[in-house]
Amino acid sequence: MTFKKDFSQEYATINVCSDTRAGLGCDVHCFGNGSGITLGGVKIPCGKSLIAHSDGDVVYHALMDALLSAAGLRDIGCYFPDSDPQYKNADSGKLLNTVVKLIYEAGYTAVNASVAIQAETPRLSPYIDRMKDNISRALYISPDSVGITCGTGERLGFVGEGLGIYV
Repeated sequence: MTFKKDFSQEYATINVCSDTRAGLGCDVHCFGNGSGITLGGVKIPCGKSLIAHSDGDVVYHALMDALLSAAGLRDIGCYFPDSDPQYKNADSGKLLNTVVKLIYEAGYTAVNASVAIQAETPRLSPYIDRMKDNISRALYISPDSVGITCGTGERLGFVGEGLGIYV
């Protein structure tokens, strides 16, 4: 609820540039046989891999879709279709670099990023700072401008059953 006092001078106002945009991106991959996964450009050892046409970095994939969406562009499947053999086992960090160029050419730059990872396994807290550093370098922003949260599926659904990761 909004009250009259909410508009008084005692509350700081938020200045939002009229060109400010926000995008939302989501991605999901299921686990398969393997020895590790890549999230946010960080190789994480575990007894599984993520099944994907590229390297399966769901963090970078969701981030790319959010950036493209905010710039009013198409989704990553339009630019990097899984039907194109050149993207087989592609490094998602390189794809992210291309997306950053695309949004720049459209007249935009990222100022912050937020990623919410849902995974029952592996434990991700030891890798968050490295993911933040990788994302900040790719977007040319401070690590303080990157937020990463992690949660589990509380043993519910495909995430909770340990079948995959959702971002």
